[in-house]
Amino acid sequence: MKIDHVHFYVEDAKVWRDWFVHHLGFQAIADRISSFHTCTEVVNSGAVCFFLSSPLLPTSPVAEFLRQYPPGVADVAFAVEDVEGAIALAQLHGATILQPIQERQVGTALLKCGKIAAWGGLTHTLIEKSFVTNANDKGQMTNDNTFTAIDHVVLNVAVGELESAVAWYEKILDFQPQQAFKIKTNRSALHSQVMVSRNGSVQLPINEPASSNSQIQEFLEVNRGPGIQHLALRTTNLVSAIAQFRDSGLSLLSVPQTYYSQLKQRPGLSLSPLELEAIAQQEILVDWQEYTPLEGGNIAPLLLQIFTQPIFEQPTFFFEFIERRFQAKGFGEGNFRALFEAIESEQIKRGTLQ
Repeated sequence: MKIDHVHFYVEDAKVWRDWFVHHLGFQAIADRISSFHTCTEVVNSGAVCFFLSSPLLPTSPVAEFLRQYPPGVADVAFAVEDVEGAIALAQLHGATILQPIQERQVGTALLKCGKIAAWGGLTHTLIEKSFVTNANDKGQMTNDNTFTAIDHVVLNVAVGELESAVAWYEKILDFQPQQAFKIKTNRSALHSQVMVSRNGSVQLPINEPASSNSQIQEFLEVNRGPGIQHLALRTTNLVSAIAQFRDSGLSLLSVPQTYYSQLKQRPGLSLSPLELEAIAQQEILVDWQEYTPLEGGNIAPLLLQIFTQPIFEQPTFFFEFIERRFQAKGFGEGNFRALFEAIESEQIKRGTLQ
């Protein structure tokens, strides 16, 4: 299993197509799936593909979604080896099948797709692809500022729902629980459980609020229910990419410079002073794990992460950009806490956290 694409429902697909092109360096690709009631634009960068849909008529499913929820992620589509088997497993465990398996030809690809209801307004399309020739290889050339993968997708659920959401992804999509976090500050708290697909290619942290004023609770109220809080896009040169994104006018969460003074006090930091200075200039978070023996010596696996401000009008969905060095896996608690505190600062500015 892997993520095939993510589908955003927005008020104006063409405006958001241009936003992704201008701010994140995506390429607009041929519009293949518009209908009489819905306009759909497709953008990609390296291995990452987004569909952007907006309503042309009130009867559009996008219009129906936007009557219930603010703009955001409506569907996370997974590429699977056996769509019949995946849909049968989902049905066996009580998932709601929104669309039975259908076949269609797109270029040289034969697609077999089914769709299931997930949490809140979220759905999952399950796609099995076969190719006459591998069309995926076209347009996949990458450079330092394109994205190599969707690193993870974060789902927020209501208080008391974490356990049932974890069980749902275990039974319906055969995900496995990995790391768990309990993040608490003087002001608020959350609980999180990371779910990972059986082959390790899809990481899905699920968050629930652990205090009434938690940023997760704020998301749930503004989003009018559970939903995708953020996507993390992986790149091979985060410092270069963020410098470019800042030049394009992208708004990012700020990190106090005291954070970098504290970093220097932690043992095991493998960054040179020059590199740490460049990272601090771009306000990127840094975390590392315990030393792991690798060829060429003991090098601590390293995570570099940074987060945008919410991209839509309301404080719901945002992007994360991540670089994993020296075989870094999972999630660092230091960065998780730093993100939590950075979002708390934004809540205070909005007046939703005292």
